[in-house]
Amino acid sequence: MDVPRKSAARNKKIRRIVTLVLVLAAAGVVTKVLAGLKPAAPSVERAQVWMDTVKRGPMLRQVRGLGTLVPETPWTIPALTDGRIERRLALPGIVVHPDTVLLVMSNPELEQELVDAEWKLKAAKAELNNLRVKLQSDRLTEEAAEATVETNAHKARMEADRDAELRRLGLKSDLEAKISIATAEDLLNQDKIEKQRLGIGLESITAQLAVQQATVEQLRAMYELKKNQVGALVVKAGVGGILTQMAVEVGQRVTAGTLLAKVVQPEKLKAELKVPETQAKDVAIGQEASVDTRNGIIDGHVSRIDPAAENGTVTVDVKLEGALPQGARPDLSVDGTIELEKLTGVLFVGRPTFGQPNSQIGLFRLDQDGRGATRVQVKLGRGSVNTIEILDGLRTGDQVILSDMSAWDAHDRIRLN
Repeated sequence: MDVPRKSAARNKKIRRIVTLVLVLAAAGVVTKVLAGLKPAAPSVERAQVWMDTVKRGPMLRQVRGLGTLVPETPWTIPALTDGRIERRLALPGIVVHPDTVLLVMSNPELEQELVDAEWKLKAAKAELNNLRVKLQSDRLTEEAAEATVETNAHKARMEADRDAELRRLGLKSDLEAKISIATAEDLLNQDKIEKQRLGIGLESITAQLAVQQATVEQLRAMYELKKNQVGALVVKAGVGGILTQMAVEVGQRVTAGTLLAKVVQPEKLKAELKVPETQAKDVAIGQEASVDTRNGIIDGHVSRIDPAAENGTVTVDVKLEGALPQGARPDLSVDGTIELEKLTGVLFVGRPTFGQPNSQIGLFRLDQDGRGATRVQVKLGRGSVNTIEILDGLRTGDQVILSDMSAWDAHDRIRLN
């Protein structure tokens, strides 16, 4: 009969315990190793990203803005008087000349006022002529009276001389001689007074005629004003160009100052660009620019900068130089580029999607083998339309990804397939 051995059972139990301890120890080591491993880098298709190489050399700083072509000096045609639109003789888009009739208006009250002003002017002119004749007649009467007094004075002087001679010869008494002398002196004084009266009368005639002449001139000015206002009922272009706007309809009543039409001269256009306010701070008057009209590119220079920003943009006017490309017309959409400055010997790269000047961003730099990329911090400097200056973080020849990589913000490495 077999007797079980107690030592064999104990050894078997010990082996099981040792095995379990080894298994648990191995599992802990494996867990620790796995925990220390970095997660696998995500894969990105190479064809889906935009890359560029860092270069050193000259860099042209530019800003770009969308805009339209607008007239340098638009010619607006306002209503010079109240009236009603009777006829429209032109439509927007036609070529007009200074004497081209655009509209015909009517205003019966104004036409009646013109007739009244004309008759008042004629009446004032007749009154002036009548006053001139009357004053001339009065003047002749006064001159005749003065001539009579002068003749009597001359006659009295002669009689006084005669009586004085007769008194010397003893043929006249002293009293009679003295009476003759006194009569002559009295008439001479009257003659002097009449001459003074004639002088004053001449000044009075001049003053009265001047008053009536002023009345005539006032009524003539009123007549010319009414005549011009009636003439303005026939609205003409006043300048050569293209009619771009007709702001009224037949039958519409308008008041003085109402915009009726607008004419532009197509050969005198400028570009009105909307530049982002963050980039407009470096724009200055006189800087060179180029404007793309889709039918050609024309050079120009900055002529005006709006002092205020609107909707995140600043309006910049570019004066165009040379002949305009074919098809250039008012309100045509254009794309303008302004040259800010030319930098030399700077480190630069293509502008990243979200890279703003004078900021620090993370960019994926390609490895030497080109199979992967690592995120590096890059300090950016001055920017342009398509390029931006590199101040720190990259070297000449480095390749970086410029596309939007926000989907991989949680990763510092990627693999390129």
